[in-house]
Amino acid sequence: FVTGMKRCCCRAAPLLALLGIARGRPVGSMRGGGGTSFLSNMCRLRGGQHGAAAGETQIFETVVSSEVTRVATSPFEGQKPGTSGLRKKTSVFLQPGYLENFIQSLFDSLPDGELRGATLVVSGDGRYGNAAAVQIICKMAAAHGVARVWVGRDGLLSTPAASCVIREREGGVACGGVILSASHNPGGPDADFGIKYNVRNGGPALESLTEEVYERSTQIREYAIVAGLPDVDLSLEGRHVFVDEKGGAPHFEVEVIDPTEDYVALMASLFDFDALRSLLRRPDMSLVFDGMHGVAGPYARAIFGALGVADEALLNCIPSEDFGGGHPDPNLTYAAALAKLMGLTGQPAGGEPPVLGAAADGDDRLQRGRDRVRGRASWSLFSDAVGDADRNMIVGRRFFVTPSDSLAVIAAHAHALPWLARQGGLRALARSMPTSGG
Repeated sequence: FVTGMKRCCCRAAPLLALLGIARGRPVGSMRGGGGTSFLSNMCRLRGGQHGAAAGETQIFETVVSSEVTRVATSPFEGQKPGTSGLRKKTSVFLQPGYLENFIQSLFDSLPDGELRGATLVVSGDGRYGNAAAVQIICKMAAAHGVARVWVGRDGLLSTPAASCVIREREGGVACGGVILSASHNPGGPDADFGIKYNVRNGGPALESLTEEVYERSTQIREYAIVAGLPDVDLSLEGRHVFVDEKGGAPHFEVEVIDPTEDYVALMASLFDFDALRSLLRRPDMSLVFDGMHGVAGPYARAIFGALGVADEALLNCIPSEDFGGGHPDPNLTYAAALAKLMGLTGQPAGGEPPVLGAAADGDDRLQRGRDRVRGRASWSLFSDAVGDADRNMIVGRRFFVTPSDSLAVIAAHAHALPWLARQGGLRALARSMPTSGG
């Protein structure tokens, strides 16, 4: 397999790796809020009402009551996180107090003093309930002494991007991140919702922490929240600073950030964007990407835009709270339209399939392929992403490739990846057994 692709894969392998690096593991409402009118009445924009100058951060200051309210509650059955956090039907999370109980149990399970004066990342994949959940978690974070919360614009951060923000932004000052995602599971009021915690190193919480969260969830009697904190306009990038009405000093801050900025910068440091841009300009290359209406879409537009890919080649890249009514799991069943476009299930309308294809589930499945036409081997890829941009499927023109095969191609050409070269080369590999086909 690797030998047959040798002529082209040396140049394509870095792009394969770029598509695969999204591995790691959109906007609704659970409860309405009146924050907009409150903000419009009390918020003043430093630097003018028309926004800050280029390169400056807008600051929105609001006077609030910072009084902590303790709400009596009782345990919900089954709040036991798995390896990918807690996943339940959306209707379960919509129960009054359900989300609050879990967040309180999580905060109580963190080391003493972990949250006091800390920066916390809170965002998700944009599925139904995401935006309202972000607001609740911010208010609870304020009650537990968190000084600042970083939230991606519109409440969006993919799992890999959230990990990147935790590790990289301002030198890695964040203590961790609450990520709202149910991966490739469907979204909507009758579908699924999920929540997980990534620790200071950007990785998922260890079992010891998730076990303690569960134990505390079975004994919880109250949760703490700053009920007087208004909802934040998550579409407005900048620092939303809340000043205590009694003391006048800043009490809490929610900074709405560009969800793609840190992640794209990280990718540019790992891969040779100039070489990839040259590859994609070749007359024998063509590309299509499908974001499956998940959070991967904004990242695809930012990264492929930087590589010179036209917008019309990027399909379904606007996140939707129900993933466009589809199932954002990147496989030949749920990505049937793209499989057909790539020639896997018949000849697509309009002639030959694209040479290079990519799409994302928002999560982490990876497949790759090649074109075998009249004895000619050339790269043809299709990647399909899940809802939270850490799973993807890549297939080629009329060809489906397992993750372990694509891993072999990347490994064979690891020298073409600048970051690996700086580390002295490839030192170890790991493959996903469930997706390797044996």
